[in-house]
Amino acid sequence: GDHQIVYLHRLLEVMDRFHPGTLEQKLGERAFSYANVPYRILPYDRLTADPKHTLEFDHAEQADIEARVAAMGSDGRLVLTEDGRVHHVSLAEKLLVPALAKLSNLVPGGGVWLNTQRPEWNDANNALVGIGASVVTVFHLREYIDFVARLLERSTVSELTVSEPVLDWLRSLNAAFDAHNDLLEGAEMTPVVRRSLLDRLGRTFSDYRAHVYGSTPEEPSSVSIAELRDFLVVAGSHLDLAIDAAQRPDGLSEAYLLLRLGPGTAELESLYPMLEGQVAALGVADTDLNSAVELVDAAFASELYRADQESFLLYPNNSLPSFMEKNRVPDEAVGPALNRLIDSTSTVVRRDCEGVVRFGAHLRRAADLEAALEALDESWGFREADRADVLGTYEAVFNHRAFTGRSQTMYRYEGLGSIYWHMVAKLLLALQQRLLAAIDSGEDPQVVERGIQRYLRLRAGLGHMKTVAVHGAFPLEPHSHTPAHTGAQQPGMTGMAKEGVILRLGELGVRVERGCVSFRPALLDSSEFLTSPCEWQPLGQGQKLEADTLGFTYCGVPVVYHAQQGEPWTRVSLAEGSQRLGGDSLDRETSRTLFARVGAINRIDVGVQLRDWRFPSDFGSTPNNSGKGHEQ
Repeated sequence: GDHQIVYLHRLLEVMDRFHPGTLEQKLGERAFSYANVPYRILPYDRLTADPKHTLEFDHAEQADIEARVAAMGSDGRLVLTEDGRVHHVSLAEKLLVPALAKLSNLVPGGGVWLNTQRPEWNDANNALVGIGASVVTVFHLREYIDFVARLLERSTVSELTVSEPVLDWLRSLNAAFDAHNDLLEGAEMTPVVRRSLLDRLGRTFSDYRAHVYGSTPEEPSSVSIAELRDFLVVAGSHLDLAIDAAQRPDGLSEAYLLLRLGPGTAELESLYPMLEGQVAALGVADTDLNSAVELVDAAFASELYRADQESFLLYPNNSLPSFMEKNRVPDEAVGPALNRLIDSTSTVVRRDCEGVVRFGAHLRRAADLEAALEALDESWGFREADRADVLGTYEAVFNHRAFTGRSQTMYRYEGLGSIYWHMVAKLLLALQQRLLAAIDSGEDPQVVERGIQRYLRLRAGLGHMKTVAVHGAFPLEPHSHTPAHTGAQQPGMTGMAKEGVILRLGELGVRVERGCVSFRPALLDSSEFLTSPCEWQPLGQGQKLEADTLGFTYCGVPVVYHAQQGEPWTRVSLAEGSQRLGGDSLDRETSRTLFARVGAINRIDVGVQLRDWRFPSDFGSTPNNSGKGHEQ
């Protein structure tokens, strides 16, 4: 799945905060099913032989699924027991399986191999399938397994049930990691060592698939929580190796790498930086605020930064060659083998009317060229070295291995020169999370100040901080993207809208922890508070917000912040007329009432302390009128 780990993790985190204890209680509950997906991932050796063709569709299984659906309804699409009932497993197993699948495809010291014909978040990079390794997934996976490990630690039982094939899979992965434990102690990650571990990890998944495809589910086995937790610790250490290796000399983080498999070797090649990689790196909870600030500063100093919009591209903008500039073999690259082909009647390579040497237009990829060379009869006397020379020249001309997909050939959407606002908002949200964590932990105020300055600069690049002239569209409408040649495009319910809601709740300081709502605004500026009374409909007809207040709604209930000095306070006005006083948090019972939206709470008033956050002068002006975007 392209979003499977990170979005699953986010949803689990939310559930854990709103309903504490629920996930731990369900870890051993056998109430979770599997979808019976009729695609079959090929055995590992076939994946390595041709990483672009790794799946087969099981038409017979699909026919059986359709028959079962006709007989029993949508449950026919699930994995069933021998007697036709839905096969249920524990939540612990369901949480482990996606992590095991990703770990089985870990390219050691690199990323997660994209070998099942799936790109990731940005499907404009779909040509990375088969030859790419995702560092982004490594970051997300690291956070996910830490979360699962914490759940296991909080469990009140010592054992859980896991299906025997899954347990064998986990133990085989653990054995593979243990066999390469010297990597954790500083041993060199050579291409041979990397391939050795890659093969062992990949074959564990291949063995698991061979066992479960088309077989009847088995009864689960018991496994100690300690064993599961120990495995996650070891796996996390190997992910840390990849995270450490992802740091680029320019201060940014890698997002994707190119994987080259040779006889007994696995080599990695750096690709250009992408904004997605910086978001993922900032999302790691262990990233301290100082490191986060340095990463953001590196982004502002990089080719990702687009100064006219004070924001970031998905990847550096490149100038594409014209059509006639493509497929040109430099004169110095034309060796004896190519000259023989040019002088012959072969269509592999020719010299055009202007004297430019070009490969035949019918050759779409290196495999086509290999087939054409293999077809040459013995009279050519073509040696293996000659073939290698021609193939090497072909790859040097086209550089197919570095082609990522539509992202390198289009100019709108996720294309060249485009800002994709959803990812910019993800970057801002990741920095906000690091900021709030630093504030909660009592980080040095000077470090926090630096973090807030970067946060304000990032936020100043968003549409709602700009004039219409600069944004090129109505500023308050969320937009999908801004190409280099025109204003913001595609207004509506984009991912930017979702991230914007989460960002604003963070700025307002609305937190939910252990089932309790608290109001602790750390990123609100005093300029956002009213300077004179203002009628506000959520309070009721004719009701007003007073000066020095700010109003918003949460779960349908009006919340009014009062700027003040002194200790924070909270007043809850209930429909029955009573009031409850407290600090900056609601108790769990009141919080549940708020979440339930039953109309029992009329309003919530909160006394908050604020400070003035001023836009940092050392960053220069913003791209709107006189640099006053923040004041707007």
